[in-house]
Amino acid sequence: MSESRARTFAARLRAARPDIAAALAVVVALAFPAHAEETDFDTWLAAFRDEAQAQGISPATLASALDGIEPVERVIELDRRQPEFLQTFAAYLARRVTSEQVDRGQTMLEAHADLFDAVETRYGVAANVLAAFWGLETRYGAFKGGLNIPASLATLAYDGRRSAFFRKELLDALRIIDAGHVTAPEMNGSWAGAMGHMQFMPSTFRAYAVDADGDARIDLWQSLPDAMNSAANYLSRAGWRSGEPIAVEVTLPPDFDLRKARAGHRQPVADWAAAGVRAASGCTLPQVNGKAGIVLPQGWEGPAFMVFDNFDVVMRWNRSVSYALTVAQLAQQLADGDGLVHPAVEEAALSLVQVKLLQQALNELGFDAGEPDGVLGPQTQAALRRYQVVHALPADGYPGSAVMAHVARTHAAAFPRAEPEPEAEPPSFDVNPH
Repeated sequence: MSESRARTFAARLRAARPDIAAALAVVVALAFPAHAEETDFDTWLAAFRDEAQAQGISPATLASALDGIEPVERVIELDRRQPEFLQTFAAYLARRVTSEQVDRGQTMLEAHADLFDAVETRYGVAANVLAAFWGLETRYGAFKGGLNIPASLATLAYDGRRSAFFRKELLDALRIIDAGHVTAPEMNGSWAGAMGHMQFMPSTFRAYAVDADGDARIDLWQSLPDAMNSAANYLSRAGWRSGEPIAVEVTLPPDFDLRKARAGHRQPVADWAAAGVRAASGCTLPQVNGKAGIVLPQGWEGPAFMVFDNFDVVMRWNRSVSYALTVAQLAQQLADGDGLVHPAVEEAALSLVQVKLLQQALNELGFDAGEPDGVLGPQTQAALRRYQVVHALPADGYPGSAVMAHVARTHAAAFPRAEPEPEAEPPSFDVNPH
């Protein structure tokens, strides 16, 4: 094992088994005595400053952004924190699309109508859609984040879990400061480096942000013209189709083949209509240039959505199906549309442990769900669909309570646990037995 691989393994082990990690540290130190100690933050930072200066970032910017910074413990804590439970679509939507959120968004749309109209004319992104992103990202600018971006990114770049990614983001953040768009103390945002009204990462800022108010600097924190035009520019360049929806709620016929209900399976809207798919509102299905897919965010018993090319654009912004569908729902209600015709019913959320056990059971039953990691990703969903098909269950790939119980029973039957043998009675040491 190389020194770097040994140290990487040791770092991962420390979080899980500190007792074993302590012993391993001794082994690593003996094996690599010349570099027994890990690089401390100050040493790492000095090397990073040299690299940044070599890439053209000015000494003044480096001093303003990096002098005196220390690792931010809160950032490390948030980066390593994993939710104990997976949030259902019903819970996700209910938390983000509230009457207060809709009312506030409509107020902001009215207050900045000229700006939104101008942005829509230039980029083709409707005002209610842009406002929906704004509401979900920062509650219309109310919660942009208060952590210093250079300090947060330096912490994450040093900490090692995704150091290469955050090192690049830190360099981009310094370039933004160097260009005069914002000062280092004013560059604040989320713990992960997202900033401004629309929570752009530094690399996204440099690629898509625009100066819309003509002051020769891009200010995503205080300038709404800059923030809204930048977001619309991102969506436009990601392939946004003007006038087309993100998603619409639909009803499925009783004989619908649930194996086709996945975002990646696309066919013309006319084909879905011929198969009996209808808009839940009773209106005709939208006419679009591209193809459409069907998504069931909470299984066959929950709401169904037809998704379009703009759904894929939103997924580029945030790789979450629940997020993309919530953007669509909030945008619809901001335009005085109705909520869901068939609302998702709240149900108990799965824990990460339950998902890992599901993945392990599917693997042992011959349905490859991948490494049990607690993430309900495409491979696990595909494995669950195959299981459902084999057992004549609705093949929606969703681990509802009934499916979880079915998998547990099947696994228990296939791999019965041996009954523990009764403990032998201990020998008697009574010298005078009755």
